[in-house]
Amino acid sequence: MSDGRPHRSTGVFRPATDPATDAPPRIARVGLISVHTSPLDQPGTGDGGGLNVYVREVARRMGARGVEVDVFTRRTDPSQPDTLTIAPGVLLHHLDAGPAEPVAKEDLATLLCPFELALAAHPRLPGLEVLHAHYWLSGWVGRRVARRTGVPLVQTFHTLAALKNATLAPGDRPEGALRMVAEAEVARDADQVLVLTCGEARLFHSSFGLSGARLTVVPAGVDLDVFRPNALDAPDAPNAPGMSGDGDDGIELLFAGRLQPLKGPDVAVRTLAEVRRHRSDVRLRIVGGESGGTGVATSVASLTELARELGVVEHVVFEPALPQAELAARLRAADLVLVPSRSETFGLIALEAQACGTPVIAARVAGLEVVVGDGGMLVDGHDPADHAAAVLALLDDPARMAAARAAGLEDAAASSWEHTVDRLLDAYAAVQHARMTRSTASDSARLAADSASAAAAAR
Repeated sequence: MSDGRPHRSTGVFRPATDPATDAPPRIARVGLISVHTSPLDQPGTGDGGGLNVYVREVARRMGARGVEVDVFTRRTDPSQPDTLTIAPGVLLHHLDAGPAEPVAKEDLATLLCPFELALAAHPRLPGLEVLHAHYWLSGWVGRRVARRTGVPLVQTFHTLAALKNATLAPGDRPEGALRMVAEAEVARDADQVLVLTCGEARLFHSSFGLSGARLTVVPAGVDLDVFRPNALDAPDAPNAPGMSGDGDDGIELLFAGRLQPLKGPDVAVRTLAEVRRHRSDVRLRIVGGESGGTGVATSVASLTELARELGVVEHVVFEPALPQAELAARLRAADLVLVPSRSETFGLIALEAQACGTPVIAARVAGLEVVVGDGGMLVDGHDPADHAAAVLALLDDPARMAAARAAGLEDAAASSWEHTVDRLLDAYAAVQHARMTRSTASDSARLAADSASAAAAAR
């Protein structure tokens, strides 16, 4: 029986399961790679977003099921320990690759080789049964380490350059050729590509020619213990403190996310201005931090100036990115959540809002079409007048608002992170089983060839 480790002498991974069995083996050890952002980083600021939430939530839930999880990320501060336990069964490892300080995401490609070498030499690498890379930078590393060790590679991109470049904000800079080439190579070489929606699967098929057998849909989830509606016996305050102007009896629109053109915070401000042409009791809260990147700058200062130009600056308040529990309270306190993204692979904030019982007004883009069903309204394009019309349609129809709230809660209830982990572990097991089957077939063919050679020599 094999020992479940990569055998460097042959480069072939040997799963710790009898190849004669038909059932996929149980996964005991998984390595998650997240080069450019740590699961401990605050979502909604810098490069932190849904990917951080995804890695953190699935890691701790796999750990709770008895799976050993090792998460590998880049050290960005000299004080960060080499390894720390972030949940039962989950170890986070900080690898040295370049300076121990934040580096802009677009500059991290130059640090991938040292990250790869650090991971390849890491004492926790032997014995990992699957590597799961997140984002293209991690995929580049995972692809090379998988080749070194024979460990199966599963890849989730979270965003794709081709999709982002097709939906750029005016003046924003497209992703470069390096990323596009790397994504194609990682998609080609990974044992399995995990996508968040069927629409993303179609994109991979059209962009890279991947067959359905190479793609597995694994939607993101929501923490239903944190993102939940108000309890009848302990409701949240109607609105959070800090808003000037209208008082607590008005209508609050909420935008939550990174302040970058892709997410459309400018559209949210312009939508408010359009709405206030019809109703004077509406205000906007923007929760999120400035995000790195190139192209058009989006900042609190620039959004404040936009609000001033539109005559609504007194009705907009800004808050930094918030921890999950505080974000959930903001979502519950809002009347509507605006998600005017120019591109989304999934749109986690829309799912979290619906789990809190707050309807969503979202742009009709691929990822949001899946998340926002009857729990809100989808708007074609990014014209603020159209988004404002959707806001007013719900605000002016209490019955429709109540129906959207109920539908969003129902959809969110079926979207827990536990369901995500179920699918992940099934995907890991299938990949491991397929690798095991191919290895067994290769060994059988080699034995048959050796026997034939021996028989020919005897003659």
